[in-house]
This record gives sequence, structure tokens and C-alpha cells, in this order.
Amino acid sequence: QVQLVESGGGLVQPGGSLRLSCAASGIIFSPNVMGWYRQAPGKQRELVAIMTSGGSTNYADSVKGRFTISRDNAKNAVYLQMNSLKPEDTAVYYCNLRVTSSGMNHWGKGTLVTVSS
Repeated sequence: QVQLVESGGGLVQPGGSLRLSCAASGIIFSPNVMGWYRQAPGKQRELVAIMTSGGSTNYADSVKGRFTISRDNAKNAVYLQMNSLKPEDTAVYYCNLRVTSSGMNHWGKGTLVTVSS
């Protein structure tokens, strides 16, 4: 069974930075896609950034140029560096791992990011 554990959320002022981390454990098949989704109050969960095990990335338009995703395949970890944070970035951020061959999705429990002065 795959477990994903996020860390790094918190309260930050507009314009500030945070770095989220996610560590996956268990039997993890490759190739896979790891990444981040977020869900703001009253809104649907949306993609923030994903990265394949081969290094390809995809970002939501709203975070391009501000957020950077990276991963360490040896550690089964994925990171999200968030800069120039805005109040509209406030949400619960979820780590996701999707196995390419089976399409099986695994989710973390989420970490809250609050951007407020």
C-alpha cells in the first residue's frame, strides 16, 4: 500500500514563499507521475503542478513563473517551491502519485497553505 505524507504548509504573507514536501512509501511502480493538487474552500480540486518520473512537467497557468516542482526519484519524493504567493493560492494542497501503466491514483491527506496579511 502506498502512503503519501505532505509537509511544509502554513501561514505566509502575500509575496512570501513556502516549500512543500511529499514523501511516498510502500511499493511504488514506475513510471509514474507525482505532483500537487489544491482545493480551496467551496471549489473543486485542481491541478497545480505535476512531474513525470522522466522529468516532464505541467503547471496550472495560474502558478506558472511562481511555483517550481521537483522530485527525487531515489527518495520517492516530490517538492513544490512556491514563491510570490497570493491570497488566491490559499488552499489545502494534496500530493498525488499516479502509476502510468495502471492509472492507479494515490493521495496524501493534504497540507493547508494560507496566504494572508
